[in-house]
Parts: sequence; C-alpha cells; structure tokens
Amino acid sequence: MKKAVHNDFLDFRTPNRRRAACRREIELNRRLAPDVYLGISELLRPTDPTGRPVAHAGPTEPMVVMRRMPEERRLATLVTSGAPVADDLRALARTMARFHAGAERGDHITADATRDTIATRWRDNTAALHPYAGPVLDPNLLDALEQLSTRFLDGRAPLFTDRIAHDRIIDGHGDLTAADVFCLHDGPRALDCLEFDDHLRHIDGLDDVAFLAMDLERLGHPDLATVFLDAYIEFSADPAPTALRHHYIAYRAVVRTKVACLRHDQGDEAAATDAEQHAELALHHLEQGAVRLALVGGLPGTGKTTLAGALADRFGAVLLSSDRIRKELAGIDPTKPAGAPFREGLYTEQHTAQTYTELLRRARTLLGRGESVVLDASWIDARHRAAATDLALDTSSDLVALRCHATADTAERRIAGRGATGSDATAAVAGAMRAAMDPWPDARPIPTGGRLAAALDAAAAVWRDSAGPAGRSVLLTAPSG
Repeated sequence: MKKAVHNDFLDFRTPNRRRAACRREIELNRRLAPDVYLGISELLRPTDPTGRPVAHAGPTEPMVVMRRMPEERRLATLVTSGAPVADDLRALARTMARFHAGAERGDHITADATRDTIATRWRDNTAALHPYAGPVLDPNLLDALEQLSTRFLDGRAPLFTDRIAHDRIIDGHGDLTAADVFCLHDGPRALDCLEFDDHLRHIDGLDDVAFLAMDLERLGHPDLATVFLDAYIEFSADPAPTALRHHYIAYRAVVRTKVACLRHDQGDEAAATDAEQHAELALHHLEQGAVRLALVGGLPGTGKTTLAGALADRFGAVLLSSDRIRKELAGIDPTKPAGAPFREGLYTEQHTAQTYTELLRRARTLLGRGESVVLDASWIDARHRAAATDLALDTSSDLVALRCHATADTAERRIAGRGATGSDATAAVAGAMRAAMDPWPDARPIPTGGRLAAALDAAAAVWRDSAGPAGRSVLLTAPSG
C-alpha cells in the first residue's frame, strides 16, 4: 500500500495517484516476475493502527497484491549463509540478458545514458555526499571519488557513443539487489524495480546488472560478483571493456553510499560504517577501472617484449608492438626477419617516426573506448615519449612508464639465442641504440635480468599505483557476511 507522501519526486496525496502508481508498479515488475505481481485490490475504509481513518484516503485504498516469496530462497539470505548460488547466478544472468534483449529502447531512453548525462548523475551523487565529509566520510576519499569518476568520463566519449550506437541502452530494472532476487526451482524472480522515475531506469544494460555485482561484493563475495557479470557478458554478447564494468560498479556503490548517509541522518548510527564501506568499494573499482597507457621500453635483449606481454595479460590490457606495426606498414609479414644496421632499411628515422605515429594512433582509439593499452617499443627517443605523454593527457589516461634493464652480458646472451622469428636487433644494433638513447628520468626502472615473475610483480605495482590522486592505492577488506 502506498503512503500518502509528497516530495521532490513523488506525489501520492490522492487515492487516484496512488492507484496509478500501483498499476505502474505491477506493469513494470511483471516484465521479470509476471507470476508474482498478481494485481490490485481495494482496502475498504483504511485506518491507521489506532483505528482512525488514514489522512487523504478515499472510500477505498489501492493495494498491490503479490505472491509471497519463500524467505529462505532470497539471494541475500543464500549468499550470507554460504549456500551454493553459482548456478542460480548464471540463471539470473541469462534472465537479465534475455530481458535486456527485448527491453524497450528509443531516443528518449538513450538520451538518459549519454556520457554527459552520466557525468551529471555522478556530480549530483557526489555533491550530495559533501555534507557528510568529516562526520561520516573521509574528505580525501570523497575528493578521490570525484576526481577519478570525472577523469574516466572525460576521456571516454567514444565509448559511450559506441554503447548508444549498438543499442546497449534500455529501460531496465534499475534497482537490482540481492535482497530483491529469489532463486526458485523454476528460475529466478527479480522484484521491486525502480518504478517512481523512468529516467533512472533508462540505463546501460551493464549498469543494470552492475548493481547486483556491487551488492554481492558488499556481502563479502567478489567471486560471486565476477561469476554473475561474466555470465551476463557471455549471454548478452556484450563487448564492454573491463573498465566500464568497474565504473558502473563504482557508480552503484556511490548511490548506496548516499542512501546510507541519509539513513545516518535519520538516526541510524550503524549506517556510517555502511556508507564508508560503500565509498571504499566505489574508490577501489574506480582505481581498478582507471584507463592506463603503459610504455614498456628498453634496449634489445632486456626482455621488454616478454614483460609487456605479461603485463597486458595480467591486467587485461591490449598489447601493441612497434616491431609488428613497423612491418605491417611496410607490407611485410610480421613474423619474417627484416634486420638491418641501426637507422637503415626499415629502421630509418622516417620509418621509425611512422611506426610510432601509428602506434599512438591505434592506442588513442583504444583508450577512448575504455581499453588500457601496453605499448612495446624501445622508446629511446624523447620525442616519441613526449607524444605518448600528450596522448595520455588528451585521453585522460594514466601514464605508466617502465624501462627494462639487464646486464650487458644477459642482453647479449638473449640476442644471440633468438631464433629466426625473434627481434631483428643484433648486438651491434643494441650498442648503437644505447649510445643514441635519450635520458628517460620519468620511467620506473624494472630489473629484468632474473625471473619474469619478479619483474612482472614490480611492473604491476607501478601499474596499480598509477591510478588515483597522488597514486593513492586502496586495499579493501570485504565485510564479513
């Protein structure tokens, strides 16, 4: 039964308005739970607990009639009790993918999910948190949320344009939490969608399911959040970059931070902890999802190509190689040798300039679409590094500069041991490059003469610390069930 409330976003002061709201609630929720929302009933002569007539009530009061769900099958209950739910989550992911495939679309819906509209929602939500900076939330944490969310959105216009162009914006559920999902023997039921504001339901499908992923993580099960999102990506064939998953999870966590702060205002002291945990969760995902441009450079034989590939694999980044692009531009099979003395053949200054220009052009496209990029090249010329720095600034991406180094004996041994499909560089070329290399004081030196695992861990630490104001890195401790 609807309360006779009136505020900025609701007006339920008359029975007819409440009846219309009941009809809308049933209509929207039947999309995912048609057998749960049974219809409207009318309560005669409604009274409050003292027996007095309810204010503003008419001769009857509309009520939504629902089929009661078994409490023990509530997803939040199952998760906190440690029950196995992976199969249920896959079933829910399939249900949501099918629902999104057939959900309403249109210009009026996509208008609510442009990059600028999403940026406005972020600003509104973080602005609502400012009164709680100090009493409830760490002011530095709030500043970081604002900076990182803005930074991601500033550089990702092509990503959000692409999401709209490929019909990823739908009229969704809008409030998918573990408390409102029931895992029944014949499939899941998702209840209580956001019905009071259509604009807040007009979202990216990935944003819709990110709400539940965030909630599962809040319950202490990031593994289940991954299971659910991976299954949704599979069933929906969604090519979204990992960074967008992190961004939407962070947004949903900030929304819940605001809700917890409001509860704290109403006298719920425990809500302060809830707000802080959600804010930390949001910051964690903004840092994880920050878009990086990594330059992995060094002289021949220092293992830069091996490290670049391992770094890209660890963080799901796209790897671009100067050696491969150089030969593609020349129309040569990238696996075929094309060795030449330093700055001759394919390695003249003109060919090299064209190679780096194309390397950065491809990186720009990927960064704008939310993909982090690892660039494998020698980076001996400061001009090329300056161009990469400009690219990172233009795309609001975090620059990670890594310079691989090993002893001369190690490098020479590696060069001598390469097969026919290895690098074109010889020991003589390596020596000439060493003499020509411009100083690179901004790069983090990575020792690569020993085990790859040690070098990768060192590079990964630089990668992780690159995101956030002053490289702030947050270690999250998930709350217990």
